Amino acid sequence: MPFNIDSVFGIYPQALTLRAHRAEILAANMANADTPNYKAQDVDFKAALKNSMSAVQDSSNSLKRTQTGHIGIDTDMEAMGLVMYRVPNQSSLDGNTVNTETEQAEFTRNAIQYQATLTFLNGRIRTMMTAIRGD
Repeated sequence: MPFNIDSVFGIYPQALTLRAHRAEILAANMANADTPNYKAQDVDFKAALKNSMSAVQDSSNSLKRTQTGHIGIDTDMEAMGLVMYRVPNQSSLDGNTVNTETEQAEFTRNAIQYQATLTFLNGRIRTMMTAIRGD
């Protein structure tokens, strides 16, 4: 019986990648809070995770690169249309749509969820190590 490591870890590796990318987007929003005409962005996490999981499941039936010169599949979130602009609660005179309180709250929520995902993944790894060692 072949062992598939992806089945053990489930959605957690994709969730970590998406959470890390979302943290970068939210940090960029906060860094540009005073930049005129900057438009705040965010990721629909559920849609991005669903898209990521379907890509992983379809990878067994998809085209594979056999040479380094071949064109690969674009997995960039911006290219897939998963990064969207945030609708501002109150318009700004300079055209900036960043609300620092909203961005800080979303960044904190994302960081907590990132830590929770790491905790779940760590539990899976510990379970595998216990099974391997036989403790």
